[in-house]
Amino acid sequence: MPELPEVEVVRRGLVSWVRGRTIEAVDVLDPRSIRRHALGTEDFIGNLEGAVVADVVRRGKFLWMPLLDRAGLQGRQMNGSGDVPAVALMAHLGMSGQLLMQDRDVPDEKHLKVRFRLSRSDGMPEQLRFVDQRIFGGLFVTAMVPTDDGGPGGLAESPLALIAEEAAHIARDPLDPAFSFDLFFRRLRKRKTGLKRALLDQGLVSGIGNIYADEALWAAKLHYARPTDTLRRAEAERVLESARQVMLDALAAGGTSFDSLYVNVNGASGYFDRSLNAYGREGEPCKRCAAAGIHATIRREQFMNRSSHTCPVCQPRPRNGRW
Repeated sequence: MPELPEVEVVRRGLVSWVRGRTIEAVDVLDPRSIRRHALGTEDFIGNLEGAVVADVVRRGKFLWMPLLDRAGLQGRQMNGSGDVPAVALMAHLGMSGQLLMQDRDVPDEKHLKVRFRLSRSDGMPEQLRFVDQRIFGGLFVTAMVPTDDGGPGGLAESPLALIAEEAAHIARDPLDPAFSFDLFFRRLRKRKTGLKRALLDQGLVSGIGNIYADEALWAAKLHYARPTDTLRRAEAERVLESARQVMLDALAAGGTSFDSLYVNVNGASGYFDRSLNAYGREGEPCKRCAAAGIHATIRREQFMNRSSHTCPVCQPRPRNGRW
């Protein structure tokens, strides 16, 4: 599955092409890609044609485009007189979903599922295409609802205190300016579970997947089985800052690995290939220990039907670690 930095690469690439443009026509070429829109194809198209894309927003790995009624915007600047989006186009990228900006004369991609024809804009491609080879992803329209804390719904160019209803259940992510460490730490201490399980709990903190959890724990010198109710504030700060930094590093690398007209998620940014310290390095030397002249190799263990990668020397298992 795509990780948070890959989805943020999509958001940043997409917003410069679609924000403020009208969706003039929608072609659904494969209804399976809008199966999450329960009211069907006609309702999906009816909600979108004539709507203006107000922004592109991300919280955790969730991505959506708030939509404004074109008729209500005539003669007024977008959002300039209190207009707020009632619905949003939600994009779930799955394992192979791609959002591509293309000119109309570019031949259709082999796995093209949905095409959006946008209003003309100088120098801008006219079509947004959703391509998905495995069809694990999809698009649907959802309501916009107020955020529970009164803050912005997610990372956006023009933040509003609204969030796509389908994303309202997840917590803020470490890259969100409105993320509250105090709230996170209070909730973390109340849990009686292992640290990595907590980091993967999207209701506690969103956007940290298996890869980034392993990398953050390695950077923070903490074991995945450390009980959360024993975690000191400084340790929690260290692991959250490590998660934030490793995702910023990935974003910096991933953001240069995609063509600006080919907004793509393929599950692995350029960062993965050259800068991982723990994940996927089973049997290889721990870089930190090696730098200190200590021989230690990364160990892989089964964890929640997945794997965890740790160094047994600088990330020792806690004596009371039960997870």
